[in-house]
Amino acid sequence: MDALVIGGMGLDVKGQVQGPMEGGTSNPGIIRCSPGGVARNIAENLARLGLKVVLLSAVGNDWTGRYLLDQARETGIDVEHVLVHPDVRTGTYLAFLDQERQLITALADMRAMEQITPRYLNDRRRLFRDARIVVVDANLSPAALRTVFRLARRYDRPVCADPTSTLLAPRLRPYLPSLHLVTPNLEEAGALLGEMSAGIEPIEIARRLVARGVSMAVVTLAERGLCYATADESGHLPAIAVPIVDPTGVGDALTAAVVFGILEDLPPSESVRLGLSAAALTLQCRETVCPHLSLEDLYAQLVV
Repeated sequence: MDALVIGGMGLDVKGQVQGPMEGGTSNPGIIRCSPGGVARNIAENLARLGLKVVLLSAVGNDWTGRYLLDQARETGIDVEHVLVHPDVRTGTYLAFLDQERQLITALADMRAMEQITPRYLNDRRRLFRDARIVVVDANLSPAALRTVFRLARRYDRPVCADPTSTLLAPRLRPYLPSLHLVTPNLEEAGALLGEMSAGIEPIEIARRLVARGVSMAVVTLAERGLCYATADESGHLPAIAVPIVDPTGVGDALTAAVVFGILEDLPPSESVRLGLSAAALTLQCRETVCPHLSLEDLYAQLVV
């Protein structure tokens, strides 16, 4: 197995207004649904890049959960160990986009992740032993995260993390010295560091994460690209200019491509370039994960 991915799995419901947003009333818009959840998105991106991926997550015994499991299997994700619980509802992410397809606000109901307990993870500890790398999102409870990092240390497996949101990112703060990779946006990076990021250059924020013990920090900057840092190098790379169809899942695609680069032993600068390429491809897709993502397309999108 190449990657063990642990975290959220749910349905993305995305609504884009067709005019100026008016509060307190119904707004004309376009509503679309697609499989989502940060960990699930990362797992699908990795599977589409040809890696063997096992996903640990939880869904309800409802039509949404069954749909997500069927779709994941079709894309090549091993979902044998996903917990199907009869008393929970499958997670849902509800996003509101403006006319320019930028996020206005979002709601995430990922209470199903409470079922990912230390016992659930300990019972599947052999998966940590068999994986080359472990990837988590911050939907995991503090107790579950403690178990993940303990098992990863036991089997000497690198851990990569997507902070998921500004509110959830602080859950990862105790584990910065144990992280091989973290991929926050600016606000999430400030939450990880426990300090205000306003007025600080993004490349300095990436360096501060490395100073806290992270092996590789990638701070995403939307249309401005990203900054990255390791103990040996740091830099800024501009975004690849493409038409924006839907921004949902772009950060997850970037994380997955950087993880792919790590597994392929690519230099950090090359790994983050692949991340930017995956982000650009995903921006051009209506789905949360680009359905035609491939390694060939990833390299074709790169700007020399």
